[in-house]
Amino acid sequence: MNIKDVENLAELAKLDMSGEEKEAMLKDMDSILGYVKQIEEVEVGDVKPSYDVYNVWREDKIEPREFSKEIITEEFPDKQDGFLKVKKIL
Repeated sequence: MNIKDVENLAELAKLDMSGEEKEAMLKDMDSILGYVKQIEEVEVGDVKPSYDVYNVWREDKIEPREFSKEIITEEFPDKQDGFLKVKKIL
């Protein structure tokens, strides 16, 4: 990477950078790219997971449920005259 690349990135990002900032960015980008290159060199081979692989999803079951105004009203904590009372939202 060189200064021209940093200038192109700054232009794409709509950033105004001084010469010192460009130099600092170039140094930072070089260290980041060096770290990425170091990670790419790691050989992982055939790594097996250290945990058991199994399906954690349950089977879908149809369960009949009954809903009515009376059932819901009975379960609601605050009600008045057959209506559900809720906090006022502004």
